Amino acid sequence: MIGIDLIKISRMQKLVEKFGQKALERFLSPSEIELVSNHKTAAGFWAAKEALSKALGVGIGQDCSFKDISIFKTQRGAPKLELSQKLIDAFHIKDTSLSITHDGEYAIAVVAIESTSTHKV
Repeated sequence: MIGIDLIKISRMQKLVEKFGQKALERFLSPSEIELVSNHKTAAGFWAAKEALSKALGVGIGQDCSFKDISIFKTQRGAPKLELSQKLIDAFHIKDTSLSITHDGEYAIAVVAIESTSTHKV
């Protein structure tokens, strides 16, 4: 399963300017917020979580919330996904891959999911 998402970085900037820290807390955990150094990074994290939910075929909502998905970085700075046990069990997830890129005014993320089942919730 593959998902992709694109977000205009200025959209994230406006969200943070309007709602401050609460905007980040809506979709990021405290450890993720520590990794976010600017609007560009925050936009990439948003796109990554949206891309994962799209790969699952459910979008962000009851079956998959922002808080079911956590992003961390390897020692070399590569982004990785950590999923809630709820998602792992419901979608039979074995492994995930994440790529985030930024170009100009946009952040783009692609997520690939390896599952033991072809059935979705």
